[in-house]
Amino acid sequence: MLLGIFRHALMITSFVFIMMLLIEYINVQTQGRWQDSLKKSRWGQYFLGAFLGAVPGCLGAFTVVSLYSHRVLSFGALVTTMIATSGDEAFVMFSMFPIKALWLTFILFAVGIAAGYLTDLFYKKQHMLVEDLEHQYPMHESDTCQCFPKDLIWYQLKHITFPRALLISIFALFLLFLVFGTPATQSLDWKQMTFAFGALFSLFVVSTVPDHFLEEHLWEHVLKKHLLRIFLWTFGALVVIHLMEDYINVESWVQDNYVIVLLIAVLIGIIPESGPHLVFVTLYASGSLPFSILLASSIVQDGHGMLPMLAVSRRGFVLVKVINIIVGLLVGLIGYIAH
Repeated sequence: MLLGIFRHALMITSFVFIMMLLIEYINVQTQGRWQDSLKKSRWGQYFLGAFLGAVPGCLGAFTVVSLYSHRVLSFGALVTTMIATSGDEAFVMFSMFPIKALWLTFILFAVGIAAGYLTDLFYKKQHMLVEDLEHQYPMHESDTCQCFPKDLIWYQLKHITFPRALLISIFALFLLFLVFGTPATQSLDWKQMTFAFGALFSLFVVSTVPDHFLEEHLWEHVLKKHLLRIFLWTFGALVVIHLMEDYINVESWVQDNYVIVLLIAVLIGIIPESGPHLVFVTLYASGSLPFSILLASSIVQDGHGMLPMLAVSRRGFVLVKVINIIVGLLVGLIGYIAH
C-alpha cells in the first residue's frame, strides 16, 4: 500500500517539478514579460484558470497552483480553476454521458469565473496567504540568458556539475520508469504520454542550459526550495485519504441517506482525491441522482489538483475549500429547488 502511494505521490511531484521548470525556463527567456501581461489582466487570469481547470485530469490544476505559488495568478484565479476542474472524473463522465458532461463543463467554467471574480473583489488580504514564502520567480540583472548556448553545451557536459548530473539522472530515470514500468500488454495512456513529453523537454533543458540558469533557478529555486515539501505533503495527504477509504463505505452511506445526499456530496468533495466523486457520477448515470447534486459535487471536488497547495499555503488550501463548499451548496440548492 505504501509503495503504491509513494509512486503516486512521486508522479504528482514529478509533474509539478516539470511544470515549475517549464515556467522558470519561459520566465527567464522572456525576462518575466509574460507574467506582467497576466498580472495586468485579471479577466485573462480567470479565463486561463477556467480553461486549465476544464481540461480533463489534474494536470491543468497542478499548473495553476504552480503559477499561483509564484504570484503570477491571483487567489481568485486559483478558486476559478478548482471550481472548473473535475479531475479524472471528467474522462468517466464524457464516456458515460458526453452531452451532459459537456454542459456540466460549461456551467463549471462560468461558475468558476464568477466565483473567482467575486473572491478577488471581496477578499483584499489574499497576499497574506503567501507572504511568508519567497515564491516569486527571481529575476536578476544577469538573467538576460542565452538558454541554448551551442558553443558551451558539449563543454558543460564534459565538465558536468553535480546539480546537472543529478537532474539529468532524475529525468532519465523518470522516462525509463514510464516506458518500462508499463506492462507490455498495456499502451501508454494520455497522462503518461504528457509526463513523457514533459520529461523529455525537461531533460533537454537541464542538458543544455548554462550553469548559471541551472544552478540559480532550477537547483536552488525549484528543487531545493519547493520539491521536497510538495512531495511530503502529497504523500501524507494520500496516506490519510487511503486510511479514510478503508474505514468508510462511501457508496452505501450515500444510498442510505438520500435525503441529505447534497450535503454528503459536498462534504465528500472536500477530499483531495479523484475516487470518491465517482460514486455520484455513477449514481447520476443510473438516474438515481439529480443533475444539481452532481454539479455541486463537481464544484467542490478538484481531484488531486489541490494537493500541491498544501505545500504552498495550508491556509490557502482551507480557504479555497471553504469557498468551493459555499458555492457548491448554493448552486446545488438552487438547482435542486428549481428541479
